[in-house]
Amino acid sequence: MAQQEIEQVEREAEEFRGSVARVRAQIARVVVGLDTVVDGVLICLLSNGHALLEGVPGLGKTLLVRTLARTLALRFSRIQCTPDLMPADISGTMMLVEGDHGGREMGFRPGPVFANVVLADEINRATPKTQSAMLEAMQEHAVTAGGARHALPDPFLVLATQNPIEMEGTYPLPEAQLDRFMFKLVVRSPGFEELSAIVDRTTGEPEPEVEPVLDASGIAAMRALAREVPIVSHVRDFAIRLVLATHPDQAVAPEAVRRYVRFGASPRAAQAIVLSAKVRALLAGRYNVDFADVVASAAPALRHRILLNFEGEAEGIASESLVQTVVASAREAASRRHA
Repeated sequence: MAQQEIEQVEREAEEFRGSVARVRAQIARVVVGLDTVVDGVLICLLSNGHALLEGVPGLGKTLLVRTLARTLALRFSRIQCTPDLMPADISGTMMLVEGDHGGREMGFRPGPVFANVVLADEINRATPKTQSAMLEAMQEHAVTAGGARHALPDPFLVLATQNPIEMEGTYPLPEAQLDRFMFKLVVRSPGFEELSAIVDRTTGEPEPEVEPVLDASGIAAMRALAREVPIVSHVRDFAIRLVLATHPDQAVAPEAVRRYVRFGASPRAAQAIVLSAKVRALLAGRYNVDFADVVASAAPALRHRILLNFEGEAEGIASESLVQTVVASAREAASRRHA
């Protein structure tokens, strides 16, 4: 790479980090803590992926998504998922509309999914039929109605929330839909200092206004730059082996996976790990992917893509612990190969 090209890349990488820092700063004016979740959501946005946010009520998941949309100057839409929600309530429906020449004709009325940032609140309260209405939108960035395909706006980011402890009146997401989410982000309860800051902010002065600092064209340019970040073959192979190690029938699978896992992660997991690792490299000030970037991306990309068998469910095995086992096993194997 010529010196001029190197300088150009360095400028673009610095602009990338600066843009993300400004978005973080605006979100921090409203949202207390949740730094890991904020980073995960931004990585999904810059990787053209979607995120599932899991946590008990009252932790700021909805506030985070709404604040993110305002910070990005993007169109925001919220879908409150309930058992009586119908697929057409999400994607839209055909209806009689006023024609160009005064008559009436059938036309498509877009649903709330036609937005840049879509919050599917408590998605596991919607029926499987309604949940499936999100599949085409999330994967194809389009919906089909009346025999016609309707493209969704770009960028398009789905952020879904679910409550992990309240099972009554809920419908667990099928594996096919879980796989559409690039990351599953766990929203933890705040500690003392964070809770103190939350109480001060919410019982004192009105919530501060955030300013838009990034638009659709800026996001498109950042996505393009992230995809250009090089990843050397042995780091890429490490990411692939992480995914293969989640499959109990693979030779690289550790003993815990062979014992407790029914199905491992799909190829989308490898794509998610590599893409997010490229974004993490830029955020760390590097124009190359390191092993640490891959390791940091493993848990959010794999935790929802590992399906336990009967023994794993009966013994209460957490997919998080299996991911840690897989990472440790892959690291040990990599160190042996490079010894």
